[in-house]
Amino acid sequence: MISKRSLAVVLLTAVCALHGGEAVSQTGGAYPSRPVKLVVTLAAGGSNDVIARIFAQKLSEQLKQPFVVENRPGGNMILGADYVAKSAPDGYTLLVGNTSILTILVSLYSKLPYDPQRDFAPVSVLVIGPTVLVVGSSSPAKNVRELVALAKANPGKLNYATPGNGTPFHLSTELFKMQTETAMVHVPYKGNAPAIVDLLAGRVQLMFANVLEVLPNINSGKLRPLALTGARRLPLLPDVPTMTEAGIRNAESYSFFGIVAPKGTPREVIATLSAEIGKVRALPDVRQRLNELGVEPGSGSPEDFEVFLRDEIAKWAKVVKASGARVDN
Repeated sequence: MISKRSLAVVLLTAVCALHGGEAVSQTGGAYPSRPVKLVVTLAAGGSNDVIARIFAQKLSEQLKQPFVVENRPGGNMILGADYVAKSAPDGYTLLVGNTSILTILVSLYSKLPYDPQRDFAPVSVLVIGPTVLVVGSSSPAKNVRELVALAKANPGKLNYATPGNGTPFHLSTELFKMQTETAMVHVPYKGNAPAIVDLLAGRVQLMFANVLEVLPNINSGKLRPLALTGARRLPLLPDVPTMTEAGIRNAESYSFFGIVAPKGTPREVIATLSAEIGKVRALPDVRQRLNELGVEPGSGSPEDFEVFLRDEIAKWAKVVKASGARVDN
């Protein structure tokens, strides 16, 4: 039987934890009480990695425990995602997921070792950003309407470049084709760099691209930006309209990075992480750095993130089905 003294200690500990506003981990201590691993499914140096390290540094400072980025590339990002899905649900192994991992691959593959909805608990959107539709400087299309008219006048004769089959850039173009009722030919490359080279050379006529990767060529006049796929214009490209402004409805698409935890992670831990990530997103130096990267800070609660993921999965499933895109297991 528990003594009155022991009961008093238990109650006092619970009250202190409650009023101290600290999450309590499954091991009984305040979260985090040891280093936290942020798994990035691509090699160091890419946008996923850069953004993960920005947040890792600030979270380390705020929560007084190291947030360590661990790169686990391979298997079209599946290996790293599966590793986190099968990790202990204690808040100490988290996934920096992106558009592909959390919303697209489930439709592209006949079988995945993880399920983005079943195996992960959404925590928070780190950043969200549009892609930009670009054409070569010699293209006769000066805006989106002219590009659509050109495509309709030459069905199946315009080639569009992507960094690979099933990538967000591929499916953003397929969504654009669906909404404009145009027919264009997909030319997949092994990465963005060779795709941009051929666009500059005129061997392909257009592509949807990451803003930062084509910004130097836009600024030099070698590429012409026609529209952004987001809901708002970007500070880096203030004169470039959104798809909606350009007259194309329901063609919005985003690249996003967000943190998810293994399903079953305590709600208190997820709430703590979400709140602390919100503080990081609000920091002026972080917002400035994200603007320089061509993305915007995310927003919303874990519940909002869950709804967003569900809607994006449904949207991309329709695009994948309509396009016939498939990646063999």
